[in-house]
Amino acid sequence: MKRLLLLSSLALLPCCGEKEKKESATPAPATPAAGSPSSPAATASAPASAGALETKDGMVHLPGGAYTMGHEGVFHTAYGDKEFPEEGPEHKVTVKAFWIDETEVTNTQFAAFVKATNYVTFAERRVKVEDFPAEARASLPAGELFNGAIIFREDAHGNLQEVDDLGARWRWDPKANWRHPAGEGSTITGKENYPVVCVTYEDAAAYAKWAGKRLPSEAEWEFAARGGLEKKIYSWGDDLKPEGKWMANAWQGKFPERNSGEDGFKGAAPAKCFPPNGYGLYDMAGNVWELCNDLYDPDYYANCSPDNPQGPAQWVNRTTGIKGEGNVHHVMKGGSFLCHESYCMRYRPAAREAQDSESPTNHAGFRCVKD
Repeated sequence: MKRLLLLSSLALLPCCGEKEKKESATPAPATPAAGSPSSPAATASAPASAGALETKDGMVHLPGGAYTMGHEGVFHTAYGDKEFPEEGPEHKVTVKAFWIDETEVTNTQFAAFVKATNYVTFAERRVKVEDFPAEARASLPAGELFNGAIIFREDAHGNLQEVDDLGARWRWDPKANWRHPAGEGSTITGKENYPVVCVTYEDAAAYAKWAGKRLPSEAEWEFAARGGLEKKIYSWGDDLKPEGKWMANAWQGKFPERNSGEDGFKGAAPAKCFPPNGYGLYDMAGNVWELCNDLYDPDYYANCSPDNPQGPAQWVNRTTGIKGEGNVHHVMKGGSFLCHESYCMRYRPAAREAQDSESPTNHAGFRCVKD
């Protein structure tokens, strides 16, 4: 058990950009570089009507088809130009028909799974002092130890912590898990319809198997997130705030010092608080990251199969960049409530990140699919 990963990579967690940039006083919407395939001038296909798609038991049936996956080019923002090389090159892929959950898996749904199976998540499992690196043992809390989870900003009571250093905002909390997503003293009571968080790929895959489903491939997830739109920046088009309206749960204000909560939330939001995309799917942008079945490799798109791709054969460690090193890394998509244009800007269908198998966080969850 590589406890060192939890303790040494707090500042390298998902929702970090290529580097932190200073925020200007007046943000402007992001636009692609002139001539970029994702420019507003690019032709977009009309999204399928959500009402025309079959729905059943909280899932939507998508017919599959071809689309342009990924993004290449530069985004011009008020915080400087941004480029995400792991999202390119753009490439055409085709996915088969599949069913997908309308929303992220909620606390209520996950609780039903745990009750039926007595499943214990990674974060809830006990560990020994000997499982930690020698240099970290002196700083461990007294009493029983658990794997726990990595928490951003919130204390046990959900208050925002005004800490200037980004790395200091992350903390490993041995009492944090899906039942206590902000650590000891926090609860999911009253948050039954919020997405479950503090879970790993193993936890998500176990739930999916119990539910008769599976985790989506990255290609399936992105196809669903685009909602029928071709080469658009966001799930709803190219304008971050059409008619001044927030379309996803993200970070507003000065990142990372202050979240103004302009969109109505300073942390995760319940399911269906924001408009669905063209396929009738909710929170395909922002709120919490969503785990996919694919292993993570930032260079995978250069050799990606065009026919229903299932990801690379080997993962790349997102901290060291070495293939197959350390814990297994899986793809996550969609961004979270921590995403801000000045830093990560990953509330986009093309955005991709990684979660290692022993680092659950309070801004990562999942949704399921089935054939």
